[in-house]
Amino acid sequence: MTQPVQRAARPLWWLGALLAVYLCAPFLASIPQIGQADWSGVDWHQTWSAVAVSAASASVASLVILVGGVPLGYWLARSQARGVALLGFVVQLPLALPPLTSGVLLLFLIGPYSGIGQLFNGTLTDSFTGIVLAETFVAAPFLIVAARSAFAAVDPVFDDVAATLGHHAASRFFRVTLPIAWPAIRAGLALAWLRAFGEFGATVMVAYHPYSLPVYTYVVFGGQGLPAMMPLLLPTLGIAIVCAVLSVYTRGARATLAVSTDNGDELTAITPAAAPERADLRLAFTAQRKLGAFTLDVAWQPHTRRLAIIGPSGSGKSLALRIVAGLEPNDAGSVTLGATDLGALPPERRQIGYMPQDYGLFPHMTVAQQLAFPVDADAASARYWLAHLGLDALTQRLPRQLSFGQRQRVALARALTRHSQLLLFDEPFAALDTPRRRRLQQSLRALQREIGAVTVIVTHDPDEAALLADEVLVIEHGRALQAGAVDAVFARPASVRVAELLGLHNIGEGIVRAAGEIETASGLRLRFRNPADAPLAVGARAMWRVSPRALRAAPDGRYEGRLAGTSLRHGDRYVTIELGGEAFDIAADDAPHAVQTEVLRFEIDEAGVSVWAAAGS
Repeated sequence: MTQPVQRAARPLWWLGALLAVYLCAPFLASIPQIGQADWSGVDWHQTWSAVAVSAASASVASLVILVGGVPLGYWLARSQARGVALLGFVVQLPLALPPLTSGVLLLFLIGPYSGIGQLFNGTLTDSFTGIVLAETFVAAPFLIVAARSAFAAVDPVFDDVAATLGHHAASRFFRVTLPIAWPAIRAGLALAWLRAFGEFGATVMVAYHPYSLPVYTYVVFGGQGLPAMMPLLLPTLGIAIVCAVLSVYTRGARATLAVSTDNGDELTAITPAAAPERADLRLAFTAQRKLGAFTLDVAWQPHTRRLAIIGPSGSGKSLALRIVAGLEPNDAGSVTLGATDLGALPPERRQIGYMPQDYGLFPHMTVAQQLAFPVDADAASARYWLAHLGLDALTQRLPRQLSFGQRQRVALARALTRHSQLLLFDEPFAALDTPRRRRLQQSLRALQREIGAVTVIVTHDPDEAALLADEVLVIEHGRALQAGAVDAVFARPASVRVAELLGLHNIGEGIVRAAGEIETASGLRLRFRNPADAPLAVGARAMWRVSPRALRAAPDGRYEGRLAGTSLRHGDRYVTIELGGEAFDIAADDAPHAVQTEVLRFEIDEAGVSVWAAAGS
């Protein structure tokens, strides 16, 4: 399998090698010229003066580019305003323009006969200032493009998490977004500096004096020819080599750090003491948000502190969580936690912990720095959770050096160091394999019993919701389908769609045809015991459910059916049986041994048939 891939890639390798040889050849060709160069005619004073002018002007220009280019790159990457795309194109035009053309354009702006030039008495040209202005114009796009790409690559979730940890916009930018984007911005800054240092075309048009190194090289070449070039090229080559060495060294250092280790996912052995329930600490929200054709309109007032929101992809469950966190506008809704009106507070003042799918650990911070990052982090609490969650030995590790379980525990510890009363988890286990997901779910459940915070889990996994929540909200298409205690919702889903989302089987909707008898959608009649607490009238729409244990093969059974196949659910094998157009799953151990085409008789124990009023009836 490997050899065909190598053969297919070989032409590409040769093409790359040919270009690499061509790019390296001029440097190799210059080596023999070192001994043949005319060293005696070199004006070293003027040479080093030109080097100093170029180095100083490139440094000043790079500083100007850095100060303005980073905010501009951030704006271009994040702004949705009209005209931003056009602005992004315009600021990159100097990359496509011939340098002489750039110089002419600058003369139109700052030349001695322009309005700005006359305002400064012509000092903006043929001066050090003119060199800086020319170099800034031609070199700025290198940093702007790098900054724009770097900021676009930073996941906005880091800004969201930093906001929920108490940091305002400026703090989030300088402590989170900029450090994450800085490696790419630094590379763009190095390119901008080198481009400014070697700029000739625009500089010679705007500022022939004082001599920069490229201009001086051109002057010497015109007067003395090629033999005088090598002494002048050496400073440029030396600077390029130093930059290349630093680049290789930096990449090597980063590669050394990027070592992923896995020391297990479970919490340390603990026997959690159940946190006391606080009757006043209850979450309630009305989330309303319109995004294009999608509208979210969900209200929920649960009575417990372990909650789950379940629904399919695109149902609005993550949007609802972000509204609770204050990360999305709530068009006409409210969010309260006990007596606190969270809806009136920005996310940095809501005193919550928000954990997205990958836990939102900042890639440039060690574990110790993560726990110290919240605005109101409690050092004593941080030490406690480090020890309690088995993180003592990991304090100097970066997130990429942690396993998924360790990352989850660090994110939890970070939220708990600020005594958060509300923890929000957005699909926290979605990207994990089943064994690891089960272990982490159990670990989180153990921690839920110990802390007093309200926890909200957003998930599409009904088993996860049943394990980690006492109450559940089922939503789809931005609307609530059912809400209530986990046991009640799973026992009596309000509709067939809710049952499907909860992964329930042997369930459907029908019409009560007689006392103690319901007819399914396919015409199958099932006997049941009319519930004494809410007797169902004849003709009422109702939901029905048959326990897998209630269905058994019997020679004189009332129902005729046949085996229709097998399935695996949550590790257990089930056999599907077709009875009167309905499909029922029973445990494989209870299924009769027969071929699928064989007609069998079955009996359904009416004690195992549950019937309740359907939603809207």
